[in-house]
Amino acid sequence: MSTTDPDARQAFITGLYQLADYLADHPGIPVPEYGTSILVPLGEQEDGCRTEIDYLAGEYLWPVHDKDGSYEAYRNFGPVGYTVYSLTKASRARHKADSSYWGCVTPDEVTGDA
Repeated sequence: MSTTDPDARQAFITGLYQLADYLADHPGIPVPEYGTSILVPLGEQEDGCRTEIDYLAGEYLWPVHDKDGSYEAYRNFGPVGYTVYSLTKASRARHKADSSYWGCVTPDEVTGDA
């Protein structure tokens, strides 16, 4: 989940700085060509997380998207996005049902130019 605990926040921010410095010092290490996103789940919408997202969006002037069971606010920093989001219980249930066969289906081995 997510937290606003000062120690956890400081550890996360320190880790981001360390990653940025490491990538800057090692130009041979690849990065995502089209950027990346940090996704921060806040819990289910029915538990009040929608209100929390509205507060964050209003406080920090972030856009909000409401789409297909997901409610999110975000900000982009160049090619790096930061998104806080909440799902409905129904969308979580759909995802669980969709992924319930994970590992049960094995594709045929690909040979040649198939």
